[in-house]
Amino acid sequence: MDFLSDFLGGFLAQLQSPTLGFLIAGMVAAAFHSRLAIPDPVYKFIVFMLLIKVGLTGGQEIRNANLVQMLLPAVFAIVVGILIVFIGRYTLCNLPNVKTEDGIATAGLFGAVSGSTFAAALTLLETQKIPYEAWSAALYPFMDIPALVTAIVLASVHTKNKRDSADEYLSKQKYLSKQGVNAGGYPSEQGIIARGYPSKQDDTASKRVKIWPIVKESLQGSALSALLLGLALGLLTKPESVYESFYEPLFRGLLSVLMLIMGMEATARLGELRKVAQWFAVYAVVFPLLHGFIAFGLGMIAHVVTGFSLGGVVVLSVMAASSSDISGPPTLRAGIPSANPSAYIGASTAVGTPVAIALGIPLYIGLAQALGAGG
Repeated sequence: MDFLSDFLGGFLAQLQSPTLGFLIAGMVAAAFHSRLAIPDPVYKFIVFMLLIKVGLTGGQEIRNANLVQMLLPAVFAIVVGILIVFIGRYTLCNLPNVKTEDGIATAGLFGAVSGSTFAAALTLLETQKIPYEAWSAALYPFMDIPALVTAIVLASVHTKNKRDSADEYLSKQKYLSKQGVNAGGYPSEQGIIARGYPSKQDDTASKRVKIWPIVKESLQGSALSALLLGLALGLLTKPESVYESFYEPLFRGLLSVLMLIMGMEATARLGELRKVAQWFAVYAVVFPLLHGFIAFGLGMIAHVVTGFSLGGVVVLSVMAASSSDISGPPTLRAGIPSANPSAYIGASTAVGTPVAIALGIPLYIGLAQALGAGG
């Protein structure tokens, strides 16, 4: 009973935080068709500032960190990123009216990490004075890149299988034509192409999947680049003076503006999500929380084995529950061009991100607080 009351108390406290308040305010403003607009360059600058601050914090901590202690959480981050994509491949993709490429791209986006959600979680942990390893920022690419690579590989395999199936149909048709047999039971080459099967000339499908370009695209993404740059500067230089006088004081204020922007964006994306199957919305509500619980369980194993903090477990869980909103979409646009961006970006921005921030973060923090109180 004490566990449940501790959990509910912590959960309700998170819902009253200013970070979530700004997110909801943005959604309400957009719902009432407010003309409030924040320029895209300002949004990108805010994301850069937040992520480079997180990177600087992590880099400074890695200098004195126990690298052996980092190993197990990093392995779990990789496992979770890949597992999320496979879960989506064999659940979402099998639902009615869900195109396989769209489902895989959506799973890849939810397997990757949202820099803004990640930053929001760290802010709430600090507000609640819950300790966590600052080097946990370094777990970001360990989950993000494997998820995107796995999604693009699975989509390429699926496309190749469709092409092979089309080739088989064409071969049977040509064979029957040569034998003088009526091939009416087999579709023509034009019919096969019209049904969505790639032709033999489909270079994208016929080429072997190359992993390095996918990794390179992810590393060059604005969000991951800012985070890695901050990590490198925090690790290799001594940025304490500029960190304490500039980045630290601005962090929470910038985050509140970012939440306002994301709330407005989420409401705007709802229109795009209505154009695709409703299953994407269901997936974006249910599965991020499931992903977070999987990561929470693995994080607890690391907590018992290596002493990984409960705050660190929350960080790992929030990364799993989030969906990439900055670096993931352009990577998937290039890697899975046949997927519909309205499906995977709409599911992520309109539903997934609000769920992860408004429900996921309070849920995992409340659970961690209850477990810590019980321990």
